Amino acid sequence: MDRPHRTRSLLAALTAALLAVPGITVLSSAARAADADLARNGGFESGLDGWSCTAGTAVGSPVHSGAAALQATPAGSDNAQCAQTVSVQPDAQYTLSGYVRGSYVYLGAGGTGTTDVSTWTQSAPDWQRLTTTFRTGPGTTEVTLYTHGWYGTGAYYADDISLTGPGAGTAQPPAAPTGLLTGTVTSSGVALSWSAVTGATGYAVYRDGVKVQTVSGTSATVGGLAAATAYSFQVTAVNDAGESAKSATVTATTSAGSGDGGTSDLPAHALVGYLHATFANGSGYTRLADVPDSWDIIDLAFGEPTSATSGDIRFDRCPVTECPNVESDADFKAAVKAKQAAGKKVLISIGGANGQVQLTTTAARDTFVSSVSKIIDDYGLDGLDIDFEGHSLSLDADDTDFKNPKTPVIVNLISALKTLKARYGSDFVLTMAPETFFVQMGYQYYGTGQWGGQDPRCGAYLPVIHALRDDLTLLHVQDYNSGPIMGLDNQYHSMGGADFHIAMTDMLLTGFPVAGDAGNVFPPLRPDQIAIGMPASVNAGNGHVAPAEVTKALDCLTKKTNCGSYATHGTWPALRGLMTWSVNWDRFGNWEFQKNFDSYFG
Repeated sequence: MDRPHRTRSLLAALTAALLAVPGITVLSSAARAADADLARNGGFESGLDGWSCTAGTAVGSPVHSGAAALQATPAGSDNAQCAQTVSVQPDAQYTLSGYVRGSYVYLGAGGTGTTDVSTWTQSAPDWQRLTTTFRTGPGTTEVTLYTHGWYGTGAYYADDISLTGPGAGTAQPPAAPTGLLTGTVTSSGVALSWSAVTGATGYAVYRDGVKVQTVSGTSATVGGLAAATAYSFQVTAVNDAGESAKSATVTATTSAGSGDGGTSDLPAHALVGYLHATFANGSGYTRLADVPDSWDIIDLAFGEPTSATSGDIRFDRCPVTECPNVESDADFKAAVKAKQAAGKKVLISIGGANGQVQLTTTAARDTFVSSVSKIIDDYGLDGLDIDFEGHSLSLDADDTDFKNPKTPVIVNLISALKTLKARYGSDFVLTMAPETFFVQMGYQYYGTGQWGGQDPRCGAYLPVIHALRDDLTLLHVQDYNSGPIMGLDNQYHSMGGADFHIAMTDMLLTGFPVAGDAGNVFPPLRPDQIAIGMPASVNAGNGHVAPAEVTKALDCLTKKTNCGSYATHGTWPALRGLMTWSVNWDRFGNWEFQKNFDSYFG
């Protein structure tokens, strides 16, 4: 009858013994209840918010739980690390855990003040839990959690990462900002200011409910806006404990603006095509005068440099030995005037696959301006198309901010284009035809990346587009000859159907975080600045789609009907139109591309 009493006595003795051993702590139930998961966004449900990743993105599959997980791919000398810094208490015990998949996946903590820890698995074909513990040093208030893969071993996945232990204190997010006011309003931007908030270390700016900027002060200018359009704005205050509620809303309507990038006399929906003017190929030579009236902008392909770094651009029309039916210079110039009299625009396109242009010096920049001006003046052209491909544009390793570029080839190109725009005035037509690698790929990667090893050309067109967005008539990204590109749904999209064009165009019209940084957003372009680039036929390039798929893409983007698996972030009836490579190949294909455009837009 006394066994229960003896058991209680034994438990009491064991507890007393444990408490007497140095380094052994028995936590009360109240102490355990005080422990919390201190990792921010450990399930990646909010993308990469809270994490700094060299080559990571949030994906919808595979996941351990919830709707998202981390996917990161080591490349070159980059092990694809994702890390976040967490506030902790000194001299406290913590448990780090997470679920991983892939080969050679690591989970660890650094800056502990005692012994930094990590754990790893050589192979996890399915989700596997990794866990480790550490104790902070007597002066430690922050530790860095991280996960990474290993060089050349392929993508790894991580999900549900947690750091369990006592919180850093009773800090609270700051109060919501007050006094939000609008300042100067232009055709493309709105200035904002607000009152300082006690305890805030920064502020986040929201446009129409979407976070578009983070700043340290109490003012910001939101750019990249459409002219004559109403917008709403709110601000939150931020500190280490989190983000405040949103401020009261203010609204502003951008002005109509005087500069329209030369779009005022374009039709509401335009057809753009490249004309092989300096060479012949399997499509045959087409005289400028023989281009049908459906084509609103005709890009003469190509002006090319005398050498990659000279900046000296020449437009050498196709010789009669290669193009037996080529017209004379006099007839060609007469055709330019006839097209312009009919309301068409004729541009010189610089670059192409063989025309590498690298304005590495200010001397090359100035030569570019003078030589391009001479071509425009000699032929009486309406403007310029920039079709820099290959290795024309790349970013230096320390060039990480698309809003403030410092790589010479980027800075000099921007300066040259602004000079040409100023020289010819507001009616000067400026278009660009970058490949997806140089634009939408910037959603995942920008330049060489935080740790180096990435292709420095990733996203390299973004600073050029951004700097010239108020002068840009049309951006028609080449949605062809492209590898898979991740869209805003964090899924990869491949050529061959309407979804690819829908996803790529939605990114331009919605804007996107550059290299996954929610605080560094490439602002959207106006829909009247966007034409979708497509091959005219199967002969013209990889990624050709049938007319029915072209129609699906236009329906989805302009009417939000006939959409596929990709959900757009808006509806843009003012989408300018289509661009194709090329007029020659469309003629070779019995004008299929042109006829479909005419049928759709009337």
